[in-house]
Amino acid sequence: MANFTEFYKNRLLPAGLLAGTIIGAGIFSLPFVFQKVGLGVGLFYLALGTLVTIGIHLMYAEVVLRTPGEHRFVGYARMYYGSWAFWLGILMTIVQMILVMTIYLILSLSFSNLLFGPGYEVEKVMLFWLISSLPIFMNVRDLARLEFAVTGGIITIILFIFGLGIFGGHAPTLHWFIPDWKFFFLPFAPILFSLSGRTAIPSVVNYFRESPASAKLGKVRSAIMYGTMVPAAVYVLFIVGVLLLSPSVSEDAVTGLVTSGISGGVLYAVGFLGLISIWSSYLMIGFDIERTLFQDLGWGRLARIFVVVGSPLALYFSGLHSFLALISIAGGVFLSLEGIFVVCLWLKARKARGASITAAFFVVVFLSVLLAQFL
Repeated sequence: MANFTEFYKNRLLPAGLLAGTIIGAGIFSLPFVFQKVGLGVGLFYLALGTLVTIGIHLMYAEVVLRTPGEHRFVGYARMYYGSWAFWLGILMTIVQMILVMTIYLILSLSFSNLLFGPGYEVEKVMLFWLISSLPIFMNVRDLARLEFAVTGGIITIILFIFGLGIFGGHAPTLHWFIPDWKFFFLPFAPILFSLSGRTAIPSVVNYFRESPASAKLGKVRSAIMYGTMVPAAVYVLFIVGVLLLSPSVSEDAVTGLVTSGISGGVLYAVGFLGLISIWSSYLMIGFDIERTLFQDLGWGRLARIFVVVGSPLALYFSGLHSFLALISIAGGVFLSLEGIFVVCLWLKARKARGASITAAFFVVVFLSVLLAQFL
């Protein structure tokens, strides 16, 4: 029993904290892009993206561990590269994360419609926004327990969808396995967006704040490895399940399921899955913005509440409603720049040489190729 308690506290909870942040809106873009590019090529990109994302997460965790005091991304940027990097960090993190929270508001309406039917769009968005905004100011231990419970629920529902696809869906077609090279770059941005959990890394590190330094590094690395790989594995099950259930996959995976004639129970499961997954990610991203405004900018509580709570809603009602376009911008531009900058921070923090330089070079080349598609 003691061993299980130790495993639960030092492995499952912190890994769930990261996995719960990662599994969000991006998962619903993957069936569409995998159908377009071909399942085999999509799985290769997913594996490659997982390796790159693990590298970015580990590098950022080492920056957090090696730097005295509590900061967020923009604080590390200012400490290691000066004021110009500080303002670039503001653009890459706060602006990007508010954009991502807006994406979640867009999706909340689609999933609410699955559960409650069409109509009352404004009220549904406002209700999701209110429920998601209230817990942002919780402490990290309570957040870890909440994220672990939510992640368990998400995985259960995805297993349910996968099982329905396997036992009651359509047979796989040859088109699944034939690459379509005109969509060669299509999966890059959605996959990177779907795997990104950089905002949760400081919380994972702080979760182990009472551990000895030598043990802390190993525990953090383990939590990051599992917390990034589990979402990737879950994505494969979801992609296969949706492809089997819905021959015509829509950009958000939801519309195609609605029009495919599958049972109402499946649609309810997808709706519930969508709401809890984007809710948990919305919560963690909002928490990271709030900590950034407090720790790195020194903003007061009312100002922090105004930005974290009000900005996504303002962008949504300003007319930003295109799901895949926003994901492509967030993943292809903002997250690529952010990943390259994390590598630069890591190199500066640890004064890396040899094999470390090689690993950093690989990550930067991958992200630079992705970024080039959008510039």
